[in-house]
Amino acid sequence: MSLNVLYIAIGILMFGVLIAVHETGHFSVSKLFNIKVNEFSIGMGPAIWHREKGETKYSLRVLPVGGFCAIEGEDGSSDDPRAFTAKPMWQRICVLAAGSGANLLIGFLIALCLYLGYCAAGDYLVPTARLAGFMEGCPYEGADGLLTGDRILSVDGWRVHSTRDFSLFMSLSDGQTVDIVLRRDGKRVKLEDYPLVLREYDDGEGGTVWKYGLLFDQDLLTLPVALREAWYDCAYYARVVWASLQYLLSGRAGVNDLSGPVGMVKAIGDVGAQADTVGEGLANVFGLIAFIAVNLAVMNMLPIPALDGGHIFSMLVFWLIGKILRRKPSPKIESYIHAGGLVLLLGLMAFVMFNDIRKLF
Repeated sequence: MSLNVLYIAIGILMFGVLIAVHETGHFSVSKLFNIKVNEFSIGMGPAIWHREKGETKYSLRVLPVGGFCAIEGEDGSSDDPRAFTAKPMWQRICVLAAGSGANLLIGFLIALCLYLGYCAAGDYLVPTARLAGFMEGCPYEGADGLLTGDRILSVDGWRVHSTRDFSLFMSLSDGQTVDIVLRRDGKRVKLEDYPLVLREYDDGEGGTVWKYGLLFDQDLLTLPVALREAWYDCAYYARVVWASLQYLLSGRAGVNDLSGPVGMVKAIGDVGAQADTVGEGLANVFGLIAFIAVNLAVMNMLPIPALDGGHIFSMLVFWLIGKILRRKPSPKIESYIHAGGLVLLLGLMAFVMFNDIRKLF
């Protein structure tokens, strides 16, 4: 088996694990609030093993991709006093949000394990948002601009934790000026409409490179720093999702740029194959899996019908309508909305999958 095939196999397996973890979040919080769960399944397709314990059927299915948690009354049609719809709204919101919470947790744990591995391997440095100096010819150094030792706190209102946060939010700017907040000698300094733009610099090898001309400091990786960086990684991944949505809505990216499971698995294989060693390849693969986990957590909480975020949003809207009209709207209306959203979502998924397969060839 080639290493690329190994990485792809890991990607397929881990993609299924992420979905199973998501459903485990729904299952665990449902049990916590004494909501009846009819079935909890790992995998999809025909069952190859099942066992009933109490009121819940546990099953293992032939395809190791995903799973599901069948909660009593989740479709709105149940008279059982322990049904999903019979519980207080705050408990239902917790159940719906638990899937994304589980994905966020697994993403954090994967990132933390990677950092702990780097920490155990020896001295390892992580980039910060603290200025260590400037490239030769950089025009931004000065008392009315940036100084060595400045800690960049935010760019255009976005909190900055590391150099990649800085690069991400600079890419979202208008390309001309930005508002930068710094910490300098214990004080906050704000540079409004600062003309920080990409410039051409000598790369030291006879060529040129486009950079902002800033050099950033690094911290030695220790256990506290590993915990901090793992959390910062999750925050960065979530921000990348929002940045991607901004690109999509602004027209800077199109639906052809979207990727589904096929594209993600291919990307996992690619990042693994690009590494020089197997260890680096596995680290790259699991780093991308952590990103996908956080991506699933954020995307699933968007207020789109058929997604958990859509269910929470419609639940709050229908509750508000009921308060205003003094009567509860028919639950069939909500089910129709989510059914329509599911059809559109499946159509988009089919298009993205077809597009991913087309890109392979």
